[in-house]
Amino acid sequence: MKKLLLLSISIVCLASCAKKEDPFLIQKDQIGKLYQDITVQQLDSVFANDSLVKRIGEGDFVQAGDDKYLIFEKGGKQLLTLTPRQQHDENEKIKTIQIHDPRFKTDKGLTLKSTFKDIRENYKIKHIHNTFRNILVTVDGNEYFTIDKKELPEDLRYDINLNIEALQIPDAAKIKYFMINWEHPETPKTDSKDVQ
Repeated sequence: MKKLLLLSISIVCLASCAKKEDPFLIQKDQIGKLYQDITVQQLDSVFANDSLVKRIGEGDFVQAGDDKYLIFEKGGKQLLTLTPRQQHDENEKIKTIQIHDPRFKTDKGLTLKSTFKDIRENYKIKHIHNTFRNILVTVDGNEYFTIDKKELPEDLRYDINLNIEALQIPDAAKIKYFMINWEHPETPKTDSKDVQ
C-alpha cells in the first residue's frame, strides 16, 4: 500500500513538473514570459533567448516619438511590440503590447487570426470607436482589437461620426491589430496607425 501511495505521489509530482508554462498564453497580468510588473530595464533578461530591438523616440508630444521595444524570435519572426508608460525611463513598466504572432492566444482562445464573431462570443464589448480607416473594439478585459473598415459594409466605411454598433460588424471581419493595455484598459490610447 505504501509503495502504491509513493508511486501515485511521484507520478503527480512528475506530471506537475513536466507541465510547462505556455510561452504564448495571454492572461490578465501576463503575456507568455512577460509580466505586468516587469520594467524596461528587465526586458533584456526576460527575452534573453529572443532578439530585442530598441527604438527610442525623440519627442514627448508626438506619438511617433514613443519608445518602442520590438521582440523578435530567433530566426526573425516578430512576436511583440512593447510601449512603456513613460518614455526614456529604464525603470518604467510596460503600458501597451501589440501582438504580432498568431500563436499568442487568450485563455478564451482568441488570436490574431480570430474574427469579430470570436470577439463577440467570448467578450462583452464595451465600446466601438470609429476612426478614419479602422474601428477600435474595446472589450471587458484589457484587450482591444482594431478592425479595418474595409471589412465593414460600404455604407459604414466613410463617415467617422457614425455610431457603429456590434450588430453592424460582419461576423467574418478579421482582426487587423491585437493590443493589450496594462495602463487603463477601459480607454486604450489610439495609436497613429489606428486613426489613419
